[in-house]
Amino acid sequence: MIWAAIGVNQLVAPVVFQNVGQGRGNGVNADRYINQVLRPFVVPFFQRYRNCLFQQDNARPHTARATQDFLRHNNVNLLPHPARSPDLNPIEHFWDIMQRRINALARRPRTAAELRAAVSQLWAQVPQQQINDLVLSMYRMCVAVINAHGGATHC
Repeated sequence: MIWAAIGVNQLVAPVVFQNVGQGRGNGVNADRYINQVLRPFVVPFFQRYRNCLFQQDNARPHTARATQDFLRHNNVNLLPHPARSPDLNPIEHFWDIMQRRINALARRPRTAAELRAAVSQLWAQVPQQQINDLVLSMYRMCVAVINAHGGATHC
């Protein structure tokens, strides 16, 4: 499991979850999410950049009471994410870019260690302008979803 964050002129290096196990979400729970992502990466970011919104989907570690309390206590403002919405999260489009780059490698990763190395290497090669374009597309995508009354769009 890998977590990452993007923003206009911002790119947070990928975080590979440690000590994950079997089960739903590969064993990523609210405690691991708080201690391996939110505390070391998200909270410091929001302490530096106060006028931001944090977007996450409705995965169980994200919606857990402990996570919500932690974010509220640390003044991390959340962008509400409807339970059943078309995917409006630009990070998902970023992961698509990463997947295409991994698939284009002459020798695709065969182990978790090789995958981590490939993600780290390819991560730095995505132009910041491409990331900015993904983030800035949010407004257009939200308008399209509203116009489609919450249904599918062609964005």
